[in-house]
Amino acid sequence: MARLLGVFCLLLIYRRLDDEQQEVEMKILKFGGKSLANGKPLESAIEIIKAAASKGKIFVVLSARGQATKNLNDLLELAAQSQPYEAKLAEFIDYQYLTHCEVDLATEFDEIQRILAGVALLGEYSLKIKDRLLAFGEIISCKTVTYILNQNNLKARYVDARQFIKTDDSYGETQVLIDLSKRQTKEYFKDPASDTIEVITGFIASNAQGQTTTLGINGSNYSATLLANFLDADEVQNWTNVNGIYSANPDLVSNAKIIRNLSYREANELANFGTEVLHAKTILPLVEKKIPIRILNSLEPKDAGTLIDAVGDGNGVKAVSIIEDVALISLEGRGLLGKVGIDGRIFSSLSRENISVRIISQASSERGVGFIVDLNNADKANRALLREFKEELELVDIENIKANKDVAVISIIGKNLNFIEQIYSTLNRNKINPYILANTINGEHLSLVVKQADVKKAANVIHSHIFGVAKKLNVLLLGKGNVGSALVEQLLQTQQRLLERNSLVLNIFGIADSQRLLLSEEGIGQSWLTDLSVDGLENCTFDDVVKFVEEKHLENVVMVDNTASETLVHEYPKLIESGFDLIASNKHANTQNYEFYSNLRSLLVEHNGNFLYETNVGAGLPLIDTIKLLHTSGDKIQRIRGIFSGSLSYIFNTYSNSDVDFYTVLQQAIDGGLTEPDPREDLSGNDVGRKLLILARELDLTNNLEDVQIENLIPESLREGSAEEFLAAELKLNEYFSARRNLAGSQEVLRYVGELDVENKTLEVKLDVVSSDTSLGSLRGSDSIFEIYTESYGENPLVICGAGAGAQVTARGVYSDLLRLAKNTLVQSRYQEH
Repeated sequence: MARLLGVFCLLLIYRRLDDEQQEVEMKILKFGGKSLANGKPLESAIEIIKAAASKGKIFVVLSARGQATKNLNDLLELAAQSQPYEAKLAEFIDYQYLTHCEVDLATEFDEIQRILAGVALLGEYSLKIKDRLLAFGEIISCKTVTYILNQNNLKARYVDARQFIKTDDSYGETQVLIDLSKRQTKEYFKDPASDTIEVITGFIASNAQGQTTTLGINGSNYSATLLANFLDADEVQNWTNVNGIYSANPDLVSNAKIIRNLSYREANELANFGTEVLHAKTILPLVEKKIPIRILNSLEPKDAGTLIDAVGDGNGVKAVSIIEDVALISLEGRGLLGKVGIDGRIFSSLSRENISVRIISQASSERGVGFIVDLNNADKANRALLREFKEELELVDIENIKANKDVAVISIIGKNLNFIEQIYSTLNRNKINPYILANTINGEHLSLVVKQADVKKAANVIHSHIFGVAKKLNVLLLGKGNVGSALVEQLLQTQQRLLERNSLVLNIFGIADSQRLLLSEEGIGQSWLTDLSVDGLENCTFDDVVKFVEEKHLENVVMVDNTASETLVHEYPKLIESGFDLIASNKHANTQNYEFYSNLRSLLVEHNGNFLYETNVGAGLPLIDTIKLLHTSGDKIQRIRGIFSGSLSYIFNTYSNSDVDFYTVLQQAIDGGLTEPDPREDLSGNDVGRKLLILARELDLTNNLEDVQIENLIPESLREGSAEEFLAAELKLNEYFSARRNLAGSQEVLRYVGELDVENKTLEVKLDVVSSDTSLGSLRGSDSIFEIYTESYGENPLVICGAGAGAQVTARGVYSDLLRLAKNTLVQSRYQEH
């Protein structure tokens, strides 16, 4: 019995040991240069290595620390140009010794000095020499970190990867000899001590002769993933200075977000199209054995980062990436039409110059071919094509071969790219016209070539469209009067609620009065009025605004005009051409002569612009939209009749239903803010005439303001002079309007009525006597009322009634136009649908 118990205990012990062995994972930890810089980054990296070493066997692959590779390259250039380099070399050595001056790096620094001296003597260097010099960045880094780890009572071993990573002889960016490297790596690490941290140089390798070579761009990452493949690691951790791979470059797109999970295929597409964290070649060694890699931030080690594995998360579009430093090569001409072999000649001539092509687009007519090459190959590609097609150019079969260096590529990575038309439309609204739009055969990425100057704006527009992040209108407000001030306060008070409920940001980037202009990319705040008077720019024009918008790459810009300026509306065309949408409570744009009105509409169509002006008639009432809907639907509008002025509505509603004299009522309206400072602007009837004209034009009538018959309510003797003189004529005003009131019967009241007869094309505004039991006669307060007579409604008109005046009401109407513009023009995200 005792023997059986002993055997059972041994089995439990072996099983526990076996379980513990299974729990131990082999991990490759790679640290980038910024994660190894002096100070906090290096300290954090050491702590991460210590924590990982306590859990199992780790292999640590290091880049050169800080800016070491760049510094060495700069030193090489100085030496080749016979420029003094000693001071820069001393700075380099001081930096590497700064944390731990006791590390033995004398051999490395002596060798660096000898190489630079030799280059200075010759005045040139080979790629072989360059590889040899740059390798010291990783060597110094690994020796330093190995020393620090050992000083922290950890067992660490410096490992020179040149002993087992083998390449061909193409210096600068060699090809790894995979089978040989794999055999030698396995042999080198065939029996590694489990308690030893292997600190391995990234980026560097050697050829068959033992000469130093380098692995090119992202070389240290490539070293790490090769080791993971060769040693069958369980995971690679790539420690960087960012929290993972983002849905866009955060430096260009402020609301970019971390992608938590990617498949190898998606990561490869991102790497091919501009994501800087990984290069495409670094992913390939992981695919074969399905080894996951995590992109992590060494300064925020608790963040989960981005996991790249075989399956990803299955979601659709992943990111918007950007490739800069490229050029667009284009060929155009009749000789391309239907001619066999043109494409072959193009790409053969480029291949002979070792030029790789990224994106290709060919016009359906075959009259044009365009493709993208790296910027440093642009001139070489252009020369190669000029040689190849010399005869066709002489015969003008090919009209032009040119290299446009002012371009960038935006790529949308992921599946379900079924919204190309919407993206194109959104870009067009923002005055961004892609040179090329190319979708891949498998539909997994879409690429657009745009002007370099447009890349930031385009990236933000596309990213917001795809990922459902907060949509943004950048708003320029003109006018700080009653309506303008009320609108600013409404916008500022509701910003957070609007963001939470509608994922919409109405960013007031500019505000202006007649003298000053305040601009802020991030948006104005509660102190806007003081900021405008103190920091506002004087003597500014719309050219200054357009320049600001272009420099800050602001997308979805809209101008809101809350002034009463007639001069200002003549600037509207410039704004439309610059990509602005327009919203206005100002009526003048819609009541200029019909030629201006018509040209403005044509310009809006040409530039895919929007112009909303619901508050032009009826303040906050939905009158214009209703009339547009009825007219568009085919219901024939015969007549519109109503009380268009909230000010005059209040005056005559009060005056007709009381014994109070006219002057008292007028003064009450002035004190209540219902009239203009000079009430003659209301009493003249011109404002009502303009409103009536606006409705007529919505119904496709071509009338001008002089066609409107307007009864002026100002006694002729009081039409000239100042407002003060007018308001001093109390007696005359009372006599004048008392006579008009006496014309009404006991069941009748005075109303200032506007009427549009669509069939006869007549527009009339007059002080009328109406029955008090009608809809117009029973009106109270400052409300406006509109009766719309159509074929469908017959003798029973559609009636719209409500508050027709007041700064708050009008401002709320303008606010509604902003929301309507956002809804209609900011394309909703399709990402979540898939």
